[in-house]
Amino acid sequence: MLAIVLFIVIHHFTSLFVQTFFQHRYAAHQLFTMSKFWERFFFVFSWIAQGSSYLSPSTYARLHRMHHSYADTEKDVHSPKNDPSIWKMLMKTKYWYMGIYRGEIKVEERFTKNLPEWEPFDTIAHGMPSRIVWGILYLCFYLYFAPSLWFLLLLPIHFFMGPIHGVIINWFSHKIGYRNHATTDTSTNLFPVEVLMLGEGLHNNHHYAATRPNFAQKWFEIDPTYVSMWVMDKLKIIQLKK
Repeated sequence: MLAIVLFIVIHHFTSLFVQTFFQHRYAAHQLFTMSKFWERFFFVFSWIAQGSSYLSPSTYARLHRMHHSYADTEKDVHSPKNDPSIWKMLMKTKYWYMGIYRGEIKVEERFTKNLPEWEPFDTIAHGMPSRIVWGILYLCFYLYFAPSLWFLLLLPIHFFMGPIHGVIINWFSHKIGYRNHATTDTSTNLFPVEVLMLGEGLHNNHHYAATRPNFAQKWFEIDPTYVSMWVMDKLKIIQLKK
C-alpha cells in the first residue's frame, strides 16, 4: 500500500515537474537557456517521468504559444469558455496536439521559433510501442505491490498523468480561483493548489507576465519550480534570463 502511494506521488511530481520546467518554461517560453547536453538530458528525463503520457516538447511549445496568443478566443486550442465540458476540451486539445505533431496542422511561423528538437528520440518516446511498454511496467508494479486487484483501478492515473495535469490547469484555472490582474482572458490563480501543481496553478500571474520565470507575485504565493530553477541556475545547469 505504501509503495503504491509513494509511486503515485513520485509519478505525479516528476511528471508535472518536467512539464512545467522543460516543456512549458523552457520549450514554450524560453525563460532560461541550457547547453545541448542538458537539453538532451531533460528530453530523456521527460520520457522517464511522463512515461505513457510523454509530450513532445516542440509540439507542446507550439500548442502552448497558440493558447497564450489566442487565450479564450475562438482560436484558443483549449478554453473552458469555448468548450462545454472537460471531455470536449480534452478532445479538442488532443486534436490540435496530434495534428501539429504529425504535421497535419500548420501553425504560424511565429509559434515555431527556437524550439528544442530531437526528432529521432521524439519518434521513439512518442510512439505507441513506448507507451505500451510503460503501461505494462505500471501494471507489473501494481500486480507486485497491490494488496488487492481493486488497486488496478488506479492505473488510469498513470496512463493519463499528462492530460490530468492539463485539465487541472487549463480547465479549473479558468473557472475558479482569484485574479491578481485584469487580463483579457479568464485565467485565475488556484491557492493553495499551486504548491501541489509546482507553481502552474498561478495561471493568472503567468498570463499577465508570461516572460517572468517566477510565477509567484504575492507574499503568500509559492512557485516551487522557480526555486528549483534558481538552484539550477546557481549550479550552472541552466542560465535564467534576466
